Amino acid sequence: MTEKIYTKNRNGMLALFTLLLLMIVSIALFIVGGINQVYWMIVLGGVVLVVSCIMISGLVVVKPQEAVVLTLFGKYKGSIKEEGFYFTNPFCTAINPAAGTRLAQSGESEKFGSTVVVENSPAAQARANIAAASKKISLKAMTLNNGRQKINDCLGNPVEIGIAVIWKVVDTAKAVFNVDNYKEYLSLQCDSALRNIVRMYPYDVAKNVDTTGDGQADEGSLRGSAETVARRIKDEIQGKVNEAGLEIVDARITYLAYAPEIASVMLQRQQASAIIDARKMIVDGAVGMVEMALERLGENKIVDLDEERKAAMVSNLLVVLCGNHDAQPIVNSGTLY
Repeated sequence: MTEKIYTKNRNGMLALFTLLLLMIVSIALFIVGGINQVYWMIVLGGVVLVVSCIMISGLVVVKPQEAVVLTLFGKYKGSIKEEGFYFTNPFCTAINPAAGTRLAQSGESEKFGSTVVVENSPAAQARANIAAASKKISLKAMTLNNGRQKINDCLGNPVEIGIAVIWKVVDTAKAVFNVDNYKEYLSLQCDSALRNIVRMYPYDVAKNVDTTGDGQADEGSLRGSAETVARRIKDEIQGKVNEAGLEIVDARITYLAYAPEIASVMLQRQQASAIIDARKMIVDGAVGMVEMALERLGENKIVDLDEERKAAMVSNLLVVLCGNHDAQPIVNSGTLY
């Protein structure tokens, strides 16, 4: 479906004054015909009034960043995308299959899966009824806060992840006629694209994992390559919603964590890895300090140690430097030998 921009008949104010004048004339014909008992004037006044009431339904007000898709007896006539006061064919019908459908905005949804929100409160129902009655399509940039999903990463670990997608309608004809409901369509495609991309990455950097598809292992991960993952998710969604006339402005990861059933185990694993790295750094530093101490003692000839005494000194220094507790000094009043 090719979008056609409807630009004619923008003189809605002139049409409004004309229709109001016709209504006044019809009332005058009623009054004059009733007083003089001229029946043709009464009939003419009734016809003019009925025609005026029908024609006034052709007045359309379009605000900035709004659009109206018009059809006439099932045929697509065009889309009004510029703000103004229009007079259209009164038999034209505005079409918006997504009217009344509200997607979860930032902070409104914490559930898994689909992000279409249905509220039963009177205020929410009133807003939905107003939106459904207007049949206007918003051209503004909108935010879809995709609900958190539980997805297995490339290593099989379940993770919870959520994204926020900024999108807007760029082709009203495709949005209305190519898909049943473009908002629900976008929500489902976001879920699908998120799963397709997340399953290519590990949560943390892992060995021998190819996340780019070039056959070479790399250091890509969900936690460390958030920008790259978000960009790939954006491109994946855009490729799926082009047919619906939507543009994905941006996509960002808003939540990322291990699933609760493995979160504690993975935390212990991270803590163990951090402890090992810290111990390695401490040992490397301690060995360097012992080596420096022995060299300084030998250079300054402070004390002459044989190999056995050097080994004992190295052992004592490593215990002091690598221990978790402060060393307790022991005063030796005798001799080392």
